[in-house]
Amino acid sequence: MQSSKTKGGFHLGQKKIKLRDVIQLFVQLEQMQSAGVPLLDALSDVRDSTEHDGLRDIMSEIFRDVSDGAALSEAMIRHPKIFKPLYISLIEAGEETGDMTSSYLQLVKYLKWVDVIQGKIRKATRYPMIVTGVVILTIVFMMSIVVPQIVGFLEFLDLELPIYSKALIATSNFFIEPQFNLLGFPVYGSIIVIIVPIILIGTYHTLKRGSDTMAYRFDAWWLQAPVFGPLIRKISIARYAQTFGALYASGIDVISALENSRATVNNLMMLDAMESVEGHVKAGSALSEAFNASGEFPSLVVRMVKVGEESGNLTPVLDQVSDFYTNDVNEAIEGLIEMIQPTLTAILGLVIAWIAAGSLGPIYMNLGNFMDF
Repeated sequence: MQSSKTKGGFHLGQKKIKLRDVIQLFVQLEQMQSAGVPLLDALSDVRDSTEHDGLRDIMSEIFRDVSDGAALSEAMIRHPKIFKPLYISLIEAGEETGDMTSSYLQLVKYLKWVDVIQGKIRKATRYPMIVTGVVILTIVFMMSIVVPQIVGFLEFLDLELPIYSKALIATSNFFIEPQFNLLGFPVYGSIIVIIVPIILIGTYHTLKRGSDTMAYRFDAWWLQAPVFGPLIRKISIARYAQTFGALYASGIDVISALENSRATVNNLMMLDAMESVEGHVKAGSALSEAFNASGEFPSLVVRMVKVGEESGNLTPVLDQVSDFYTNDVNEAIEGLIEMIQPTLTAILGLVIAWIAAGSLGPIYMNLGNFMDF
């Protein structure tokens, strides 16, 4: 029996339609448009060739709507989970100018860039979390399993312990002993160390979703944070610049392009800066002046945009601006990873050195007594 549909064209139990599926769809449409294949035939071929069941269902509905007289943009807008407003804007621009090939090319170029940048963002966020998790679990294991065995050996020897050995024993006891009872169940220190970060992350997301004021404060705090702040700023502006360049190159007016580009910025404080750009342009300022007034674009980018405006050749300049920020993001992410790995390795090394010193130190200090014995 076929599973029931959910809103947006998905079926229960189906794989999620990924960005790369959408990229492949527009690549096929561009190739067939370039070859002179009629739109309905192209949609039919895309529908029949896709291996994703959910996307095939959506393309069947789009084919039906276009057959009934709807424009492609009108048919796609009925599936907002797959075809974002930005995609629709580019398709509408192609329908207005009659140059769908250019719109498809801009979409493919833009979506491939988004796919690459999303991969880099995942790398920048997941890698530190995974490495930090491994370090925490390693410390919990050593303090809960390894150190208690060493402590038992030291207690058997009945040695005078230095302060760092006593601190090691106290820390180990925190991990292996119940700290309090929750609903009648003992809660050990090792559980607290693992659960507390999860609770903090959950609380952070709950507060951010539940309050616009808290969301703005968190976003402002992130922008001020060392290392992460500059990276968030670069990613936000890279998305904004790439989106604006793609829309402007497709013939969309500057104001509409700025409005659509603003929707790609997630940080609320950065969003204010992008809204100020839009406001300055609406008030009659040149794009370069608006960028400069926002305070978020470096002077190099402002000069590049100004040269493009004066020469009447803004599109290639916007491509250069996008490349500038893409390279900047790449360098920032690689720098972040290069910093995090040795830092966490050093922390783990210090813990291991502490365990070694706390356990072996008393033995070496009393080695003479052992020899006399």
